[in-house]
This record gives sequence, structure tokens and C-alpha cells, in this order.
Amino acid sequence: MTTPSSAPVPSGAGGVPRHRAAEIDVAEARKAFFLMVGFIALIWALQVANWADHYHLDATYGILPRSLGHLGDIFIAPFLHFSWDHIEGNSGPLFVFGLLAAYRGVVKFLGVTVIVAVTSGMAVWLFQSGSVLTVGASGLIFGYFGYVLSRGLFDRNLIDALAAVVMALSYAYILTVAIPGTPGVSWIGHLGGLAGGLACGWIFRTRRGVKQPGAGQPPGGTGQGQGGAPGTTVSPVGPGHPRAGLYQELGDLGL
Repeated sequence: MTTPSSAPVPSGAGGVPRHRAAEIDVAEARKAFFLMVGFIALIWALQVANWADHYHLDATYGILPRSLGHLGDIFIAPFLHFSWDHIEGNSGPLFVFGLLAAYRGVVKFLGVTVIVAVTSGMAVWLFQSGSVLTVGASGLIFGYFGYVLSRGLFDRNLIDALAAVVMALSYAYILTVAIPGTPGVSWIGHLGGLAGGLACGWIFRTRRGVKQPGAGQPPGGTGQGQGGAPGTTVSPVGPGHPRAGLYQELGDLGL
């Protein structure tokens, strides 16, 4: 006959039980998957409408350098493409990198998308030469890649960083079109998107908990022990706790 264990339930980040944390990750991954399916469906629906309208949407909503009338189109241009080959080439990496960017937090992903659209679009609007019209999701692709890579580094999550590198190698052709001078390709937009994605890795990094003043002190928080002697501390756990000794040592050090 066995007795119930009194051991504490293993917990993950933020004190959430590990099994519950796993559920949250799965739920976010599921939302990220359906979000990216909807994203791809949207750009293909727009492509059909654009093609049926003889690509007039590109001329109307594409980014035109230093044209005030097209400044707001930096938020629309990523959803449009010039041809079927253009959208086919972007759909695969957009889905993969978008999923990697979104599966740890859909709300953060939406923020990343807005920031990358701005940095990529503004780079084209400010620095693209001539009167070249620019549309396409490749700026977002580079932004999502940069975000996943830098998020892995800032959050010290090796899996995310390696996933970004492996997927980038799998879609190596998207890196070749980022080289300056590639005909018909806005490498400036790619560079702007990448810079925005790298910045988002820092902006949306996981914040480590900050110890609040008085944390770990007993009620009345004077830094005195039970006997009232200054400079002594009380362990925040009972003497039977497996980490009681560690807490006591940290308390003696003033931590």
C-alpha cells in the first residue's frame, strides 16, 4: 500500500506547473498554426483578386519611394504579389518562419508583424532608388527569421536559434535574393525586415523576475529574526522543506 507523496508539484516558468505549461505551449502552437493557414489563405485570395484585376492592386497599394500618397501602403504591400511565381516562392518560407515566430505567443507575433512591416516598408520608402514599385511578403519573411533567431539568443533558447538557422539553410534561396544588385528584388526591404525582426527579439524577450524589496522577509519585514535580533533572517520555508538549507544560506548572505 502506498501513501500520497508530499513532494511539491514540479513547476515551470512563472510558477506554472509543468504539465500546465505544456498545455499552454500546445494551445499557442495550435493557434499559431491556424493563424498562418489563414494568413496564407488571405494572400492567395488577394492574389486571385489581383490577377483578375490585371494586377491593378499592385499599382494602387504598392510602396512607391518617397511618395506621401503611398506611405500608408507599407501595411498593405506585404499581402500583394506581382505574379504566381512570386507568391509561390514566398508562401513556403512565410508559413514556416511565421509559424516559428508565432508558436510561442500569437499576441507577440502580431506585434512583430506590425514592427517588421514598418521597418521593411520604411526602408523601401526612404532608400529604394527611382520610382520602383515594391510589393511582397519577403520583408516579413526576413523579419520573422530575424525574430526567431534573436529571440532564441536573448531568451537563451537554443532550440529556437537552431530552428531558425536550419530553416534558413533549408530555404537558402531566399538568402541569395538578399544580395544587393539582384534584378527585380528589393534587398533593401529584406534588410529592413531583418533589422526589425532582430530588434523584436529584444523588444519581446522574456523578462526575468526582479526581486522586490522585502521579498522573502517575514510579515512586518524588519529584517529581524524571531528573537528580534537585527541582522538575522528567517527561512521562507519550513525546516522540513528539501531546500530549507539553501534558503537559509541565501538569507544569511542578504539575498
